[in-house]
Amino acid sequence: MNGILLPSADGGLRLHRPSRVPLGPFACGPARSRVLYSAAHVAASPAPDAGGPVVDWEATLAFRHRLWALGLGVAEAMDTAQRGMGLDWPAAAELIRRSTAEARSVGGRIVCGAGTDQLPAGRPHPLAAITAAYEEQLAYVESCGAGAVLMASRALAAAARCPEDYLEVYGGLLRQSTRPVVLHWLGPVFDPDLKGYWGHEDLDGATDVVLKIVSEYPDKVEGIKVSLLDAEREGDLRRRLPAGVRCYTGDDHHYPQLIAGDGELASDALLGIFDPIAPIAARAARALDLEDPAGFRALLDPTVALARHLFAPPTRHYKTGIVLLAWLAGYQEHFTLLGGHRSARSLPHLAGAYERADLLGLFPDPELAADRMRGLLAAHGAGA
Repeated sequence: MNGILLPSADGGLRLHRPSRVPLGPFACGPARSRVLYSAAHVAASPAPDAGGPVVDWEATLAFRHRLWALGLGVAEAMDTAQRGMGLDWPAAAELIRRSTAEARSVGGRIVCGAGTDQLPAGRPHPLAAITAAYEEQLAYVESCGAGAVLMASRALAAAARCPEDYLEVYGGLLRQSTRPVVLHWLGPVFDPDLKGYWGHEDLDGATDVVLKIVSEYPDKVEGIKVSLLDAEREGDLRRRLPAGVRCYTGDDHHYPQLIAGDGELASDALLGIFDPIAPIAARAARALDLEDPAGFRALLDPTVALARHLFAPPTRHYKTGIVLLAWLAGYQEHFTLLGGHRSARSLPHLAGAYERADLLGLFPDPELAADRMRGLLAAHGAGA
C-alpha cells in the first residue's frame, strides 16, 4: 500500500505509511469489573431536499449493535450524538425509541440522555418551564424502558441564580423518577454555556452542591458522570460519594488511570472516546476481568494520544473527528454531520486523527481507510 502525504498544522507535509495489521475480530459479553458505556455518535446522510443532512438510521443502529457485540453499553442521545449541535429533541426522541428497542432485542445495556433542549435557545426560561422540559424527557426515556442520564442543561445554567435553584430542580426530578438516574456534570471545557453549573464557578462549591443532591436521594442516583478533564477532582468526588453510587468518568484525557483506580476505588466509564476506540476498550475491559491491570493499561494507554487529539480545544467539536473515523472505518457511507459541523475541524486536525487511529489498528480495512483519506485530501487540494 502506497504512503499518504498528510498536511501538518505548520503548512508542511509528512509521509504516513498505512497500517497493514488491523485489530482482528473480537466479541465478548459485558465487562464484570466495571460498567462501561460508549456515548455513541449519530451517522448522517446528505439530504439536500431536506435542507441538510439527516440521520442515517440503518448505519446509526448498526453501529450500536457493534458496541453491544463488544460488551460495551450505549449511552444514547448524549452530546456525542450532537444533542444541542444538530440533533433536536424530536430526532433525539426517535433515536431513543429505536435504540432502546434494538437494545432489548440483543440484551444490550443502554441509558439515554434526558435534558431540556426542546426549549427554544437564545431566550430566558423560568425554572418551572425548565423543570417541565426535564420531566417530559425523563418520562419519555423511562417509558421506553431505559434509565435516564439527566443531562446538564444550558437553560438551567442561564436561569439559575443560586445553588438552591439546582437543588429545587434536581430534587423534584429525582422524587418522581421511577428508576435511579445518572447525573451529568459537563464542564465548560465541553460547553462554555455550562459555566457556573450547580451554582458555583468555584469547583469546590459546585462539588458540595452535587454531593448534597446525591446524599439527599442516594436511592434515586445510580451514579454521576464527571466530564471536567480534571483527574484529581474526579478522584476526590469519587471518594466522597455515598456507598453504591457510581462515578462514571467522562474524562477523555485521563480515563485509563481513572478506570484502573487507585487500589481502593475506581471509576466506571461513560465516554465519547469509547466510540472510536471501542475494539480496544473491549479488550482492555476483558483484561480487567481477568485481573490483569498491567494488560489493561498496556492496551488502553496508547489510545490517549488519539483521545487528546480528538478532544483538543475547542473540545466541543470532538464529534467531527469521531465521525471522520467511523467513515474511514467503513461504518457509514458519508463523512457528514448534522448541522454542518463537518467543517468544525481543520484538515491537518483530521489528518492527525486518521494517522493516530491507523497506528492503533482501528480500521478493519486499512486500504479502504487510506483510499477515503486520500479522497478527502484531494477534495481539499492537499496530500497525495
